Amino acid sequence: MGAAAHQTVYERFRWAAARWPDRPFLNVLPETATAYAIASGEVTYADASTEIDALAGRYGAMGYGAGHRVGLLLQNRPGFILHFLALNACGASIVPINPDLRSAELSYLIEHSEMVLAVATPERHDDLKAAAPELSVIGSNETLIRCNAVSTASSIGTETECALLYTSGTTGKPKGCILSNFYFLNTGDWYASVGGALAIHEDPPERMLTPLPLFHVNALVFSMMGMMTVGGCLSVLDRFHPRTWWDSVRACDATIIHYLGIMPPLLMKQPNSPGDRDHSVRLGFGAGIDPALHVAAEKRFGFPFVEGWAMTETGAGGVIMTTEEPRHPGTANFGRPRNGVEAKIILENGTEAGTDEPGELLVRRTGVDPRKGFFSGYLKNSEATDEAWKNEWLHTGDIVLRDANGNFRFVDRKKNIVRRSGENISAAEVESILLQRGDIKNLAVAPAPDDVRGEEVMALVISDGARDAAHAEEITHWALDQMAYYKAPGWIAFLESLPVTATEKIQRGEIKTIVADLLARDAAHDTRALKRRT
Repeated sequence: MGAAAHQTVYERFRWAAARWPDRPFLNVLPETATAYAIASGEVTYADASTEIDALAGRYGAMGYGAGHRVGLLLQNRPGFILHFLALNACGASIVPINPDLRSAELSYLIEHSEMVLAVATPERHDDLKAAAPELSVIGSNETLIRCNAVSTASSIGTETECALLYTSGTTGKPKGCILSNFYFLNTGDWYASVGGALAIHEDPPERMLTPLPLFHVNALVFSMMGMMTVGGCLSVLDRFHPRTWWDSVRACDATIIHYLGIMPPLLMKQPNSPGDRDHSVRLGFGAGIDPALHVAAEKRFGFPFVEGWAMTETGAGGVIMTTEEPRHPGTANFGRPRNGVEAKIILENGTEAGTDEPGELLVRRTGVDPRKGFFSGYLKNSEATDEAWKNEWLHTGDIVLRDANGNFRFVDRKKNIVRRSGENISAAEVESILLQRGDIKNLAVAPAPDDVRGEEVMALVISDGARDAAHAEEITHWALDQMAYYKAPGWIAFLESLPVTATEKIQRGEIKTIVADLLARDAAHDTRALKRRT
């Protein structure tokens, strides 16, 4: 079929609805229905199409169209997908809003994206209005407010923006990744044709279960577009529940599950049960599984955990997967470039790395357009876009190596990022918010190892105030009002000074050593218990 067969995501959905009208498109499990106080059950492609078209008509009648952005703060409710497809039909773009964001983060997101409307759950309306008093805010089933902003685009096509996803910046505020219709369509086509260990089929229909958030690219693009392209059914949980996971798998008769690295260890900690293999799952698709658990998890649960690598900036344009045997589970292997993906590893001096030599991963497409299928750029930040695409290679910031067999293996991150429970947290962003406190003179944020979450946020603080546990807890409580709970410090240590360069820049390499030493000496205050999703 090919992405060129359709111009928009909505056209792809309409094609699927015409081909498989009676197949289920979305499935809401009873547990998710209870969490969100919505109806449970399946929604067919035909019924979804009717609802989407009616919603698109209302959006169009109220002036929403190409060039407009609408924020969606609906968590993992099916309404998120229905509103997205309706807005896409009108040519408008969505800005998925992480429900954990708080005051400072919401203000920035709304202002930077220039969204003209936010569709949100009722309990978040006041938060959005406090962050941006001029923003129009409605519920998912409420009467639309007329859009008075002028449409800036005259036509809708494959290069039209259909989503703006924010990623953690390494030098400050999050960057808005512009994603086109082609980005989405290309990902659906990739998933439908990649084959090997990740092969998905039209018949019998696939049924996918994901607990991952719709404000991230995995669920919104890979899961939704993959199922839409092969006429499959998508079940989206409100979040990951380790103790009831296999009940959910059986309840939706899942054939495919999507995972992040934190999920397998939590599942492995559950008591062994006959239910571990009492399911229909053929494969799991994800990234970051603990190499020490990989082989044991596949043996216990009876299907392959297919590891891969991608990022919001790449979409399926630069994805690398372990789709071919041997997959080498347990080695941090994420495959090798295939299907039009070109990759290389470079050292700090710009030369290409040798076998088993760690360096930064660079990716692009082969052929005349190295950016084909990738993001369209960072909103209002052409400098960062140019830097990311230096010499027409996307610089990923991930440190990897290539073994003697040509397989790529993950080593570390070059970027100043904390990877906590699958969330990429910008150390620079957390630092910029914490520095708003008058009692913090300087600080450095860095990852601390965590047995459950992979990494936790640690703040090394220079303060002229108290240096005790009570002050550490006060800082964390304050941070929880300013940023998403997972970004707040889980560890705080008070220091006399930080290692800096001659130009007063923090020496990040030395910070890792300091973190390890502080934890070994029990010289940091543990505030992890204060971090709770609200």
